[in-house]
Amino acid sequence: MNRSARTVLVTMALVGIAVGTAITASRAQTGAGQAQDVWKSFRFFIGRWEGQGEGQGGVSRGKQEWAFVLRDRFLSVRNEAVFDPQEKNPKGERHEDMGVISFDQTRKVYVFRQFHVEGFVNQYVSPGPEADGKTFIFVSEQIENIPSGYKARLTYRIVNENEFEQTFDLAEPGKEFACYSKGIMKRVSRDSHQCPSPDCADF
Repeated sequence: MNRSARTVLVTMALVGIAVGTAITASRAQTGAGQAQDVWKSFRFFIGRWEGQGEGQGGVSRGKQEWAFVLRDRFLSVRNEAVFDPQEKNPKGERHEDMGVISFDQTRKVYVFRQFHVEGFVNQYVSPGPEADGKTFIFVSEQIENIPSGYKARLTYRIVNENEFEQTFDLAEPGKEFACYSKGIMKRVSRDSHQCPSPDCADF
């Protein structure tokens, strides 16, 4: 084989290797991008919401804000509810909580750490949406500042493109879950303030 033929073969081999490497890298990036979008099912909730509810605490009006924080690695949820005065609580009540949802790569579950103004800290886990793709069930695996044995369950169910139903169930030690409150949230805006601090104004 003369020098020219060898040169052509070497050039073709190098081009082939380069093309193969580029294709492999492209597939790897595409696969990684798909694997990293663990928030696909949750993107519906991003934005600001307002709604009404009722339960053991009475009739309430509330608002929520869902936003990605820290370079879209975590999902922040802020909630405020004002309960109307009632016989058991003549002055009414204003409740606030804030939380962060993360994806645990090891356990392949979503972890929701929720901090309440009353001092409770609930840590829930969820495998993600149910088979219908519209229902998200978070069950507590740990609750701080409450007697041992209590369990909580938080369920979000998408009703339509601009509404979701939220149900909070509580189980006393040794008992089954019972509904504590339930309400419907309606979309106000698909935008959020994207505020990483609990001290942000105009929530």
